[in-house]
Amino acid sequence: MKVLLLSTYDLGHQPFALASLAAWLRAEDADVSCCDQAVDMLDESAAKDAGLICIHLAMHTATRLALEILPRLRQLNPAAHICFFGLYAAANEAALAGFAPASAIAGEFEAEITKLYQRLAGGDQSAEQDYSAIISKDKFKFRQPDRSGLPPLDGYAHLKIGDEKRIAGYTEASRGCKHLCSHCPVVPVYGGWFRPIPLEVVMGDIGTQVGNGAQHITFGDPDFFNGPAHAERVVMALKDTYPDISYDVTIKVEHLLKQKRRLKLLKDTGCLFVTTAVEAADDRILDILAKGHTRADFIEASVLAGEIGLTLSPTFVAFTPWTTLEIYFDLLRLIAELGLVEQVAPVQLAIRLLVPDGSLLKRHPEMLPYLGAFSPERLSYQWQNPDNQVEKLQMRVQALAELGEDQNKSRSEIFSDIWQAAADALGIASLPPALTLPQSPVPCMSEPWYCCAEPTEAQRARL
Repeated sequence: MKVLLLSTYDLGHQPFALASLAAWLRAEDADVSCCDQAVDMLDESAAKDAGLICIHLAMHTATRLALEILPRLRQLNPAAHICFFGLYAAANEAALAGFAPASAIAGEFEAEITKLYQRLAGGDQSAEQDYSAIISKDKFKFRQPDRSGLPPLDGYAHLKIGDEKRIAGYTEASRGCKHLCSHCPVVPVYGGWFRPIPLEVVMGDIGTQVGNGAQHITFGDPDFFNGPAHAERVVMALKDTYPDISYDVTIKVEHLLKQKRRLKLLKDTGCLFVTTAVEAADDRILDILAKGHTRADFIEASVLAGEIGLTLSPTFVAFTPWTTLEIYFDLLRLIAELGLVEQVAPVQLAIRLLVPDGSLLKRHPEMLPYLGAFSPERLSYQWQNPDNQVEKLQMRVQALAELGEDQNKSRSEIFSDIWQAAADALGIASLPPALTLPQSPVPCMSEPWYCCAEPTEAQRARL
């Protein structure tokens, strides 16, 4: 039986989930085709011929894009079983059920989808017609991803260090997350569950990508230090096996402080930057989001990383129901004072809180006064800041970030534009601060890291 594996958007990376699933299905002698619509056109022939179409819903952006192409897929192939998988599969059960025969599988998807394939290939009529949604945390033996059939790595986001460009690969060293941040899409699926991926599987996947031209590796774990000893073994093996390959990781502020003795090891083994989900600089908002760190912790982690020479790349949920103009302006001031302007992607200063179905926030007492109806089109609960000026500022900041990127402005230049917009909203005369630029270029990806955002017009156009 023919199978089409489809991704609409995976943060600018070659899709790990498609490669992992392909390895499992090809072991069953499935005829697997892979299509990544972030860089490729839809393979209509593969869509028409597939008995099973698996669509990876890694995040909100990917899910919104998938819903836009689903009518086309159903027109091309009315009878195919569609399997939605990934973090946002089970959470959007109601929106996806209309495309039955279909399944939604969140969590540990490889073994479950393999079982589904076996049922369909064996002629199980119930598998062809029903709709089901499950969250699996069953343990299984990991397999090395099979990346054959995916677009070349040089077609994806690359690492930038000034004028230097490096082809970037992507892998994962663990599944799930130990933490319960109230706004995080990982939590409804994994609920604090975490599992490391064996070292030989991780290194095998890295080896494949290095062989395909990768000069840099992004580790996409929700928190690389969920298993600090495992993380240490991974980076030491990477350094020993591929000493010229650089990498980046994502680590919570809380873990940056708890595992501070390991930060120098990251630097020494080739880590160029650490993405950390700071989210806010206001302690009340951080408490509502259950981030496990405070404003003071963020400052301490920033100073610590600077002393070691490790680039910190903070991400934010800058606009929430509890954000005031003063709180937003204070965030900008703190970023400038910490010398992080060039390390923050401008889009991070425009991100608006998303509350998808299944989010812990929809039942949070602090959220309830602001929570509106669920929007099936937007796949999230609507909310409104009590100050309309904050809503207007968010739209202004988003426009400035997008325009600045289009005009190839530096991060400092875009930050100054955003600073001025925030000052204007407050009705104060405050010139942008004199920013101290880093002595050397700040490493970053050519596509900003963010997952909980609406699709852009450029992403829609690629469909």
